[in-house]
Amino acid sequence: MTKIHPSALVDPSAELDKDVEIGAYSIVGAGVRIGKGSKIHSHVVIQGRTLLGEANMVFPFATVGSVPQDLKYQGEPSELIIGNRNTIREYVSLNPGTSGGGMVTRVGDQNLLMMYCHIAHDCIVGNRNVIANGATLGGHVIVEDFVIVGGLVGIHQFVHIGTGAILGAGSMVSKDVPPYCNATGDRAKLHGLNVEGLKRRGFDQSIIDAIRKAYRICFQSKLKTDDALEKIRQELPAIPEVEKFVSFIAASERGVCR
Repeated sequence: MTKIHPSALVDPSAELDKDVEIGAYSIVGAGVRIGKGSKIHSHVVIQGRTLLGEANMVFPFATVGSVPQDLKYQGEPSELIIGNRNTIREYVSLNPGTSGGGMVTRVGDQNLLMMYCHIAHDCIVGNRNVIANGATLGGHVIVEDFVIVGGLVGIHQFVHIGTGAILGAGSMVSKDVPPYCNATGDRAKLHGLNVEGLKRRGFDQSIIDAIRKAYRICFQSKLKTDDALEKIRQELPAIPEVEKFVSFIAASERGVCR
């Protein structure tokens, strides 16, 4: 049964599925859709063409779907699409897309967005990521799956963060971070692999060893990038994790952290 606190303001055109809870003094604007089992705590503002999936938790003072912080935005009907079972903590802000980025910002499933973090316009955030307190994703950032973004990290516009990467607290990330890597510093540099993260996810030691060898060939040899990637393809097992690592680096447009 849907529960709406008497002090909450819910636009008549908003669509609330069953078992949604809207807390005191929260505002749900026109065109918002909220999936079943989601709980919106007090003092939350949800606006615009925003879709919240099922079983999401949104904590006080979060701002979800307010207009992009982009001077080029002209009021186009862009969207913010959020998946299922995400936790959006206090003072988090998420903006919809713009015409310059496909008109949509997407957040996947089972992400933890901690206090004061910001997901800007046209970002794509995958699944099971942890974005810690005060971290900021500039516009058009892609964060794949199982990424840990440390507190107060700043990610430059158009940067791509590969699956399983970890960004150390306070890092300023201006280039792409390959899958499974540890990037830290201002400007962020690579400091090996996120080995602990791989172990926690149950990766076999042989797979970790193969990724480590690929990392060493690419970043610790004196080979040019194209030659290093070719050497990896020739010498290492053709497993999905190595292929993902190689493909990511080969496709990078901004260049990768080193």
